[in-house]
Amino acid sequence: MNAPNLIRFFEARKERGEPLVLVTVFETQGSTYSKTGAQMLIDGDAVFHGMLSGGCLEGDLAIRAATVIETGTPQVVAYDLAQDDELWGLGVGCDGLMRVFLQPLDAEGGYQPFATIADLLLGDRLARLAIVIESGAEDMPPGATVIRREDELWATGMSIDVAKRLLAREPQTVPAIASVAFDAGSATVLFTDVLPPPRLLLLGAGMDAEPIVRFACELGWRCTVVDHRDTYVERGEFAGAEQVLCLPAEDLADALDLSKFDAAVVMSHHLVSDRAYLRQLATANVAYVGLLGPANRRERLVSELGDDAAGLIERLHGPAGLDIGGRGPAAIALSIIAEVQGVLQRA
Repeated sequence: MNAPNLIRFFEARKERGEPLVLVTVFETQGSTYSKTGAQMLIDGDAVFHGMLSGGCLEGDLAIRAATVIETGTPQVVAYDLAQDDELWGLGVGCDGLMRVFLQPLDAEGGYQPFATIADLLLGDRLARLAIVIESGAEDMPPGATVIRREDELWATGMSIDVAKRLLAREPQTVPAIASVAFDAGSATVLFTDVLPPPRLLLLGAGMDAEPIVRFACELGWRCTVVDHRDTYVERGEFAGAEQVLCLPAEDLADALDLSKFDAAVVMSHHLVSDRAYLRQLATANVAYVGLLGPANRRERLVSELGDDAAGLIERLHGPAGLDIGGRGPAAIALSIIAEVQGVLQRA
């Protein structure tokens, strides 16, 4: 999910007061394009943002979304891709099962719960989301949702008391679908996370940084570019970046809260600056630290860091990027983004 683009899609419809449908995958089996917790939005004109399949299911989802908007009633639908090799006449052949939940959003209801989800996606902290999919309990109707981020709690369609009781039953591992029983009845609930997109810090604004920003933005990542050279900052094509800053390398930690970044790539091609960047990253909780250049350059910089290098041992990737056999800025950018994705996925 490209969160920034999804939020822009949402905000445009919200501003016009148009109804929407939030579609959430709540269960999968076998081979499916999307996994549990994936989401997309569909408006009243059957225009959608986000994809839950390779394009084969979205047309049917748009038709169902029109019914959900008209009735205001949530809907559950299952797509068994193994039952018909020519599902929807497209010969999908995915051989898996995907169950999704269609949930109406409108101005009268404050576009909840997605309005809160959108705000959380713009932040930096993980939140827990619980959506009631099916229910026999009046105080937890289908579509009722609770979101918790640390000590903050938002509830839609249920009381805060019920929301707290529901979260007390959440499974240890998410995403997960669980049956929750109370005195008033039982409910099937999806528990998943609202995870803000990664923040990527590029330390160097040369031409080779430009395709990294483009690839990262395509994934919905949030990018900050820093360089100590005015010319590089002014001439760089970084339209998709959140921030492009010019500041001395040694001032990096004073200017930015490095703990907010998930990954950093040191690529100024300037030994003194790269050493200053690495020294500050050594004490910052950044899961991935990439360094451009050959292995002997990495060893030289690590040696010059002295005792500070110990903080980088488990996180430093140099030369940055997977060995995909490519040459040139675009191929190198692709290899770096792929490596960062892998590291963050395992984190």
